[in-house]
Amino acid sequence: MSTFLVKGAGVAGLAMAHELVRRGFSVEVIEKAGAAGLGASHFAGGMLAPYCEREAAEEIVLTLGLGAAGWWEEAVPGEVRRRGTLVVAQPRDLPDLVRFAARTTGHVWIDRKGVTDLEPALAGRFEKALFFQQEAHLDPRRALARLAGRLRERGVVFHFGGHEPQDRRFAGVLDCTGPAAIPRLSGMRGVRGEMLYLETADVTLSRPIRMLHPRHPIYIVPRDDHRFMVGATMIEAEDDGPITARSLMEFLNAAYTLHPAFGEARVVETGTGIRPAFANNIPQVIETEEGLAIAGMHRHGFLLAPALAVRAADILLARHSRLKG
Repeated sequence: MSTFLVKGAGVAGLAMAHELVRRGFSVEVIEKAGAAGLGASHFAGGMLAPYCEREAAEEIVLTLGLGAAGWWEEAVPGEVRRRGTLVVAQPRDLPDLVRFAARTTGHVWIDRKGVTDLEPALAGRFEKALFFQQEAHLDPRRALARLAGRLRERGVVFHFGGHEPQDRRFAGVLDCTGPAAIPRLSGMRGVRGEMLYLETADVTLSRPIRMLHPRHPIYIVPRDDHRFMVGATMIEAEDDGPITARSLMEFLNAAYTLHPAFGEARVVETGTGIRPAFANNIPQVIETEEGLAIAGMHRHGFLLAPALAVRAADILLARHSRLKG
């Protein structure tokens, strides 16, 4: 059985390992951190929202992302929540909601009652909203931990701490190292993203909420244990230092605007990560001297990693079949 080495145990690396195992290959994964999913994936929102992402992305993001929820349901059963996405705006920002609707598909307009029916906690707070019923979300940390566990059960060997095996040859190497690959891959840059977690039992949400604003749009994604992930900035910088005061204030102000009870919430975590991206913000499968690289996931890791992993695994399977034939 041919063995492939996957470099990186973030969302792209684990998706790649999963697809290789499905095709009957042996897989080893090397990761510089001490566990899977501790890079940019650790700070992801986990929104499987191809229709919403189309508002600011190319059509290919929608096309590639449509199958993501189904892929994750197969990879980590029980982790995907198909409850849609709610997009709202304050009355003064209604033109932004109209523009968002014009740039997307897969939604319906709902009124104040419709908002209340979907999210009782937001009763009376928004006159109009967009509901993207076909979208879904998951908890990235839970999903990657479960996926890594399932891969171990299927024989995948993990090497944490960055120590690459020296005692054997591999049929190919898959570079899924995210921002660590920026110096090696031409045209890729880093985009800083910041987020925080709030904790409160006074707000209950069932699905991701995107609140539009001309300068500071945010999303809030419910997690278990009364926690909410709030994100995320996109800053053209490769600085992964602590969250800035400006970003923190913008997140807190927006959350408070969505629901005043967030004003009493505990800030239990803040975080920053570097998203690798190409000029067009579309990820690529790239030929390398060692094999292939999945690179430039930008803000679409959980949405697009499945499709890119399938593409890369199919390329490798075709090559392997030709060599055997």
